[in-house]
Amino acid sequence: MNASRIALVTGANQGLGRALAEGLAARMSPDDLVLLTGRNRQRVADAAAEVAHLPGTRSRVQGRVLDVTETDAVEALAGELRRQYGGVDVVLSNAVARVLPEESQAARADEFIDVSNTATHAILRSFGPVLRPGGRLLVVASSLGTLGHLDARLHHLFDGASLEQVEYAVESWRSAVHHRTAEEAGWPRWLNVPSKVAQVAAVRAVAAERRAGDLADGTLIASVCPGMVDTATSRPWFGDYSQAQSPSEAARAVLDLVFAEDVDPALYGELVRFGKALPWYDGTPPVEQDRILTP
Repeated sequence: MNASRIALVTGANQGLGRALAEGLAARMSPDDLVLLTGRNRQRVADAAAEVAHLPGTRSRVQGRVLDVTETDAVEALAGELRRQYGGVDVVLSNAVARVLPEESQAARADEFIDVSNTATHAILRSFGPVLRPGGRLLVVASSLGTLGHLDARLHHLFDGASLEQVEYAVESWRSAVHHRTAEEAGWPRWLNVPSKVAQVAAVRAVAAERRAGDLADGTLIASVCPGMVDTATSRPWFGDYSQAQSPSEAARAVLDLVFAEDVDPALYGELVRFGKALPWYDGTPPVEQDRILTP
């Protein structure tokens, strides 16, 4: 990577995103810059100040307000970083919408899809082109993101799809939810499953187009599964979270990918959990009465 590096974390006010920002700030150099982003100006400012003053922090830390659901704002920030710094070295796309078990999944569909999917597409489309050689662009997903978790009738929408085709599939799913035809078409009731599959498919689409060039210059684009994490977003879904990792523990494996000296071609474009790629075709569709976790 470059001597002076620029890193950006979305959804970094709290939980895993905050832990990722802390880990980057601790492992990067004094000339490097970590941009901690979120939607709420005060929370962003407070979190950035706290991370900047942690005993282990080595790099510079700045807060930036960024609503990842605003595609124009994502594009504008990517352009600003290209003009000011020549690009960016690390992008960790982590923002997630919080949904409680007692809430209607259909009623929250737009917000959930906008934060998890529309934003992922915008991050990939805007920050992929400004990622400097040797950079890292990682999208936080989950083990539910393998294709086998979807009904077989839906596989063709995501398997080998381009980014534009993934976007179309996501909007078709959104429309089916609104028109109450989703379940008969094979979409699971739980938003997390198609959302995560679509995130991983989007990463695979962009990676497929860039693979040769990225591997030649040591750049990594991948989706990551941090494992079960005890956060405010995930805790309501766990019957037993005694085995869950703290955010700082979960951040380690993700940060190890960021700071790996070489890029393993077997991980490029894949869904990576604890340093290993999860097979794209694995998984089984969920039983609808079960709670769906986000490990």
